[in-house]
Amino acid sequence: MKHSPFTDNVVIITGASAGIGHQLSLQLANQGARLVLAARTVDKLEEVAQQCRQHGSHVLVIPTDVAKQQQCKNLIEKTVKEYGSIDTLINNAGISMWSRFEEIEDLSLLEHIMRVNYFGSMYCTYYALTSLKKSRGRIIGISSLTGKAGVPTRTGYAASKHAMAGFFDSLRIELADYGISVTMIYPGFVATEVRKRAFGADGKPLEGSPLNETEVMTAESCAKLILEAAAKRKRELVMTRRGRIGLWLKLIAPRLVDRIASAAIEPR
Repeated sequence: MKHSPFTDNVVIITGASAGIGHQLSLQLANQGARLVLAARTVDKLEEVAQQCRQHGSHVLVIPTDVAKQQQCKNLIEKTVKEYGSIDTLINNAGISMWSRFEEIEDLSLLEHIMRVNYFGSMYCTYYALTSLKKSRGRIIGISSLTGKAGVPTRTGYAASKHAMAGFFDSLRIELADYGISVTMIYPGFVATEVRKRAFGADGKPLEGSPLNETEVMTAESCAKLILEAAAKRKRELVMTRRGRIGLWLKLIAPRLVDRIASAAIEPR
């Protein structure tokens, strides 16, 4: 176990049962963090927790649906009761979609996406603030490149990630005097289960990724970059070179970026 800025840190990870959250949990356990793992699926959470304990990490499992405010409050209260403090909050839980707006059959789908991706992050952050102020801690928001630029078939998802960006960018300024850092992460496509669980036009999970998953970043690599940025208390991380070039192009050639975004989501 190597010493890191997260050694002995009390770290809450939402969406910890799979994908990026799973990898964040393992890597933080290896760095000596004291973990709180939150997600809806208890059996998968326990599997991740057991893997983290094998690294010698103390792990608290708290089943949580971040779309529900009271459960977010419970997550924070149980964490403080167990550990006495919170040093790092990683708002990772999220859901996606893959459907053109006009094809969506029930608009409540978009409300649910907003509640999980944006409100879930906001709820957890709100209840954790008192403890984070005391520890001069870290807040990490896992957004997406769609939080910077719109992408077809992701209207509701992009809206929720834009909301996250606006919220946390504003909060960063409010919290500057308290020594709390707010790091926003903007990954591109990452090889996780999130696209298989993404909602289609009928509101049901796709159960298969529309992308070639071998051509995207691994969850392990993504988690490593996230923790490096958070350790340095960076303001934000746009994770891929293509993403950074795209944001630059958006300033000078926005129509070109629209065409690139459209091409990027076409099934291969």
